[in-house]
Amino acid sequence: MKKLTSILLLSLFAFAGFAQSPKATATGKIGETSVTVSYCQPAVKGRKIWGDLVPYGQVWRTGANDATVIEFSNDVMIEGKKLAKGRYALFTIPTEKDWTIVFNKDAKQWGSYSYKEGSDVLRVQVSPKKSAAMTERMTFAVNKSAVDLTWENLAVSFSVK
Repeated sequence: MKKLTSILLLSLFAFAGFAQSPKATATGKIGETSVTVSYCQPAVKGRKIWGDLVPYGQVWRTGANDATVIEFSNDVMIEGKKLAKGRYALFTIPTEKDWTIVFNKDAKQWGSYSYKEGSDVLRVQVSPKKSAAMTERMTFAVNKSAVDLTWENLAVSFSVK
């Protein structure tokens, strides 16, 4: 009986390890500001993503596992709005026509289960676009003037100055 219990427990731990999405980091400089995005990369795996796996109109952790974290070394302007330097949880509220990008002061959260709107320090609106190619694993990139997110057949960017 003990051997069977041990095998079952090991199987559960092994399965839980496979369920985790890989961790990734996107870094870059925008002007004099260092920008780092730490996130976990969910995969499409043949699923319908937008409006299904990621429901429209609801707060999303913008990745898998822990909430995505974004850090700025200097004060910045996001889509023309001020944001103080620091470390933030990055949430999004996607819809078919536009997305709300949310910077939340509680950077250490698992998923969006403990998300509190009262902890938001900035919200901006952006429009998604069809991506140039299918992206199996969600990916962030920091370019000269924006932070880009691509996954499945969609791309979303927000400007940073």
